[in-house]
Amino acid sequence: MKAIGKTHKGKIRNINQDSFYISNEKIGNLPNLYIIADGMGGHKAGEYASMCAVEEFVGYVKKNEYPHITDTFINGINYINEIIHNKSLADENFFGMGTTFIVCSVEDNKLFVANVGDSRLYLINNAINQITEDHSLVEEMIKSGKLSRGQSKNHPNKNIITRAVGADETVKCDIFTLNITSEEFILMCSDGLTNMLEDDTILQVVGSDKKLDEKLDELIELALNNGGTDNIAAVLIKGE
Repeated sequence: MKAIGKTHKGKIRNINQDSFYISNEKIGNLPNLYIIADGMGGHKAGEYASMCAVEEFVGYVKKNEYPHITDTFINGINYINEIIHNKSLADENFFGMGTTFIVCSVEDNKLFVANVGDSRLYLINNAINQITEDHSLVEEMIKSGKLSRGQSKNHPNKNIITRAVGADETVKCDIFTLNITSEEFILMCSDGLTNMLEDDTILQVVGSDKKLDEKLDELIELALNNGGTDNIAAVLIKGE
């Protein structure tokens, strides 16, 4: 696998609360590992939550090997949830903090994904397909018929998430297992990217003939040009 990851604090925020991690090599029982985390909380708390989640998850993967990748994901997310939640209760400066967390790994043309929150994973080739489902208030309103997909972009509550690592004593992650080909790109990103760009724009950029890092640079630049109202983190992955 080949992967590029980048983050930008955007044009509005003073602190970057997004984090990412890339390992194209084996780590623990995982053949590779890719993570995006988008922190939430008061001053510095969201930044701490996302960085802590990534660092502690990677450490957990290195020390704890399970027979199945999904077992590693589930147990690892439960582990970091406990750490961040306990920290939020023990220190008032971190009270109420949490983070989205999306992790994936690819083995033998199979993609394994775990997700909490509204950071996303897309599969992109001739079309763009969102694999993960947002854990957000707006998504729940769409599913209940109270809001259309088109109305969701500008909804005042679009940033309210219904599930986050560290927000509660326990957390549930969504698990996805898919067959993929070497022709497909995997895009993982925080909502700082997707709130600024339409799916068709993402498809056009990722489908271009540019190098992997140039595609990612263009996506971030377009998001900044469209407002850059939030931190941006993105990881673009391609099989070799």
